[in-house]
Amino acid sequence: MLITTTNTIEGKKIVKYVGLVSGETIIGANIFKDLFAGIRDIVGGRSGSYEQVLREGKDTAVNEMQQYAAALGANAIIGVDLDYETVGSGGSMLMVAATGTAVIIE
Repeated sequence: MLITTTNTIEGKKIVKYVGLVSGETIIGANIFKDLFAGIRDIVGGRSGSYEQVLREGKDTAVNEMQQYAAALGANAIIGVDLDYETVGSGGSMLMVAATGTAVIIE
């Protein structure tokens, strides 16, 4: 399935707009990731563990959105938007939402 952030697909004709699709996930970061990220804040550098959590959240949300679109008969999703929010007590969890428009292309 073709997934794009643009509203058109170059060289392809959209023959039907199926509808809005989304995928969401909420991922918790454990105490060890928080501890090591805190150390990174002090000494500088990138937090590989948090970057991995962000990637995992994005992949899960996009896959869920893709499955929903496929179930509706779509073969592409256009106008995809990714949103990241912290939720839970003290912002201890990460919510990732992927939304887009499911379409059928030639």
